[in-house]
Amino acid sequence: MNPAQTPPGVPSAAQDPRGFLAALYAAAVASASPAHTLGAWLPAPPDPKQGRTLVLGAGKAGGAMAAALDALWPATAPLSGLVITRYDHVPPAYAARPGRIEVVEARHPVPDEAGLQATARIAQLARGLTAHDLVLCLISGGGSALLSMPAPGLTLADKQAINRALLNSGAAIDEMNCVRKHLSGIKGGRLAAMCAPARVVTLLISDVPGDAPEVIASGPTVPDSSTCADALAILRRYRIDIPAVALAGLESGAFETPKPGDPVFAGHEVHTIATPQQSLEAAAAVARAAGIEPHILGDDLEGESREVGKVHAALARAVARRGQPFARPCVILSGGETTVTVRHPQPGRGGRAGEFLLGCALALQGQAGVHVLAADTDGIDGIESNAGAIVTPTTLARAQAQGLNAAAMLDRHDSYPFFEALGDLVVPGPTFTNVNDFRALLVL
Repeated sequence: MNPAQTPPGVPSAAQDPRGFLAALYAAAVASASPAHTLGAWLPAPPDPKQGRTLVLGAGKAGGAMAAALDALWPATAPLSGLVITRYDHVPPAYAARPGRIEVVEARHPVPDEAGLQATARIAQLARGLTAHDLVLCLISGGGSALLSMPAPGLTLADKQAINRALLNSGAAIDEMNCVRKHLSGIKGGRLAAMCAPARVVTLLISDVPGDAPEVIASGPTVPDSSTCADALAILRRYRIDIPAVALAGLESGAFETPKPGDPVFAGHEVHTIATPQQSLEAAAAVARAAGIEPHILGDDLEGESREVGKVHAALARAVARRGQPFARPCVILSGGETTVTVRHPQPGRGGRAGEFLLGCALALQGQAGVHVLAADTDGIDGIESNAGAIVTPTTLARAQAQGLNAAAMLDRHDSYPFFEALGDLVVPGPTFTNVNDFRALLVL
């Protein structure tokens, strides 16, 4: 590659592979920023003499979406509402000078009392609206845990236990959210029903494979095509026990959700303002401008994280050794949401990205010329302080020199201390958006 081709501010891939991969990650995250994407989808305010505009929402990007909306909404147009986001996920400027939309922080991925109370307030705000009112719903990944209202008869402790079991089961995100929405009093289209007869415009940031609105944050404002029977089948498949009242609600159909065609959704609009594919394309554009050919495998890859890591490693080794199926130099990009099935009785610390990277490193076996970055676009891998980490051709050798057993640590789901010891964690802090996993494999 000719270094002169490298865009300003982007490190040379050949001279600084880590910096180059970090620049691709930064481009992917920036493209999903609500400040850049939300304005194009805003409707006109209602006539203030007849109706008002209420903002409701939940998700890891909720704080940034609220801040962007507040800045873009006409100063003369009334605006109020409540959005729930994860702890420490309110943009600093908005936290320092709150605007017209209140932002409450709560726990993710397992709900807490703060989320329960804030959700009850959202439900209260949604009641008593008229056909002249406009509800702007700001929904992003993480909303399933943050928007917490257990179905009748269930407690917060019940929901917490079921959520933990789902997270450890290896279930895909659409399966988890199918269960969550059927055991909820507000998800699966029920928030839209609460807002009737107001006009509802939902603005989504997708963090799920396929970008299905009914899966993102368990679809609080959109019709649900899944059923109680589907939720029961998932719980049985992963051998997850639930309280008797939950079992009865699912078996009887009492916990069924509003379906497509329900008049409660008449006149509603749904717009997806940021997607994983858009972020991958933004990263690809930066690579291409730097003279490195990008190849996007897909934005919806799923599967066990370590196994997906092995597959990516096999592809990178084929490119490095044989120039197939892609010529060097190149960068291989992918997105989606992998899973981690917790099998060790005393699991360590780490998330999907770290698990992917350990599996990838073991399969690469120090392959020359291959550098890998995997990170969650929300800036948090699981519940740790990092978004992900970086693998280099020297990863395993450096680990061995420190007495670290990569295979044993992978078996314990202990990726965080592995990469922490090597100084290879990626720690951007909260990014205030969320379009799921980002993976980049640079082959020089």
